[in-house]
Amino acid sequence: MSDEDIDQEFRRMADSFIHLANQHGEKAARENVSMALLYAAARYNAFVVSTHAATVEDYDASREKACEFFLEQYRKVLAENLDDYRKVYDADFKYSHLMKKEE
Repeated sequence: MSDEDIDQEFRRMADSFIHLANQHGEKAARENVSMALLYAAARYNAFVVSTHAATVEDYDASREKACEFFLEQYRKVLAENLDDYRKVYDADFKYSHLMKKEE
């Protein structure tokens, strides 16, 4: 699989999670959906870490490194997305209708 194929698959998966989150957001507060996604990511990441450890000692030894890795990745992609959503304050931004307006 090429890097481009991997990137396309990654984007399709991310979009499918966002689509599901948007469906949940029709019935629940966006903030609750956001926290559920964050919890689900943490839960799945813990599962992935556990699948790479043959013993509890390996698991314990990899725990801190895994936390650092996932926290750094989250900080990076959150900053990138916050930068992207900064554009939301432009009137012609695709999602501007979802933003709260001062009355």
